[in-house]
Order: sequence, then structure tokens, then C-alpha cells
Amino acid sequence: METLVVSKFCQSCGMPMKKDPKQGGHNKDGSKNGNYCSYCYVDGEFTFKGTAKEMQSFCIEKMKEMGTSSFVAWLFTRNIPRLARWRKK
Repeated sequence: METLVVSKFCQSCGMPMKKDPKQGGHNKDGSKNGNYCSYCYVDGEFTFKGTAKEMQSFCIEKMKEMGTSSFVAWLFTRNIPRLARWRKK
């Protein structure tokens, strides 16, 4: 039986995985994916199709909508380009 590897943070948006209500996204076969949150990864596909910089801007705006200051939102999203999904292979 294969063990699910779970990242501490979503490797697409950087959200703490413990904050994800579904505790991770799902692969095409329905199995859980522990590297990406349920907002970023559905049925084996990424929901956001832009670049890392665009993802960073998107997340900053969402956080500001939820009452987070611009500076804190930037601070929480500054590492998005370094996450596994966005690193150059």
C-alpha cells in the first residue's frame, strides 16, 4: 500500500495544509494528493492556470478581501515562486 506524502504547505499557493477544509486536493483517480490544497488541485488538474507571479497577486488579493493587510499578505505569499509547482525543472 502506498503512503500519502503530505506537505506542510500547498506546493502551489503556499496555504498551510492544516487550513484546507478537505486536507488536500484529489488526483484524477479520486485518490488524495497531499502536495496541493483542494482549492488549487481538483481531479488531477490545477485550478489556477497562470504564472507564479499571477498566483502571488491572486492570493494577495484574496487575503486582502479577508481583512489581511497588504504587507502581511505579501509576507505570506513571497515564497510562492519557490514552491514545487513553480520551480524550474
